[in-house]
Parts: sequence; C-alpha cells; structure tokens
Amino acid sequence: QVQLAETGGGSVQAGGSLRLSCDVSGFRHNTYCMGWFRQVVGKDIEAVATIDSSGRTNYRDSSVEGRFTISKDSARNQLYLDMNSLEPQDTGTYYCAADASEYCSARRSYRGMDYRGSGTQVTISV
Repeated sequence: QVQLAETGGGSVQAGGSLRLSCDVSGFRHNTYCMGWFRQVVGKDIEAVATIDSSGRTNYRDSSVEGRFTISKDSARNQLYLDMNSLEPQDTGTYYCAADASEYCSARRSYRGMDYRGSGTQVTISV
C-alpha cells in the first residue's frame, strides 16, 4: 500500500524558511513523477514543483523558482521542499503526491496524481 505523509509545516514570519518533508512508503516504480502542490485561500490546488525519476525539476513559475527547491532522497524514500524568503501569499496547505508517469510538468493536476498525501499547513505572517 502506497502512503505519503507530509511533515515540516508550521508558522513563520515573512522572510523565513521552512523545509517540508514527505515520507513515501510502498511506492515501487522506476519511472515516476513526484511533486509538491498547494492550496491557498480562494484557489484550487496547484502544483508548486515537480521532480521526475531522473532528477529533473520543474517549478510552476517565477514566483516560486529561486525561492523553493524540490529534491528527493530515493534511498530514504523522502521528498523535500525547501522554501526560503517566504511570503504571506505562500500561506496554504501543502501536499505531496506521486505518480507512475514520465509526464512531470509543473502543470500536473493534483487530482491526476496516483497517490496523494493529506497535507501540511504553512502559515506565513507579516
């Protein structure tokens, strides 16, 4: 059974940093796409960043690229999202997800991913 569990959310002031971790268990695919998604108030869940089995990364847009870094540790079955220079508009619920697919655009739909975590809350205050 595949399970994804996010940790690392919390409350920080603007300009601060957080590292989100996702423990991925039971996922046995050599080719895959994994990603971080978020839902901010008033918007649907959208991809933040994705990484494929070859380590290629994609970021949604310039609002996160340069501030956020997605990475993975395959030996530890961990997916990470390092977030720096956090802004109040980054506040939301962050989800990790995995899919046995080569398609790994940062426009991937969260609901189209095979496996999804339950989310962790990130709150950025001014």
